[in-house]
Amino acid sequence: MIIYNVTCNVEHSISEEWKIWMKEVHIPEVLKCGIFISAKMNKVVSGKDDGDTFAIQYKCNSMKDLHHYEMKFAIDLQKKHIDRYGDKVVTFRTMLEELDKFEK
Repeated sequence: MIIYNVTCNVEHSISEEWKIWMKEVHIPEVLKCGIFISAKMNKVVSGKDDGDTFAIQYKCNSMKDLHHYEMKFAIDLQKKHIDRYGDKVVTFRTMLEELDKFEK
């Protein structure tokens, strides 16, 4: 399992509107691509006061699937985000390979 983690630092002034747009528009558009099997949104908890930070994690079955997403869909979806929020949101991406899962 591959986790495509997108971390976003969002200015406080737009944080609530951004969360709504992500939940109602952006994340559903990403999932409609048919690459990812799930997505979850997390808020990073820290004592810093330089915006709100969120980590959106999309899961897919393989690096091949993720590469397909990056080649076919990512540029247009990222452009929509940049056009809407510009430099009010700073984003970086990491790819993780899930090795084991432990649950109680």
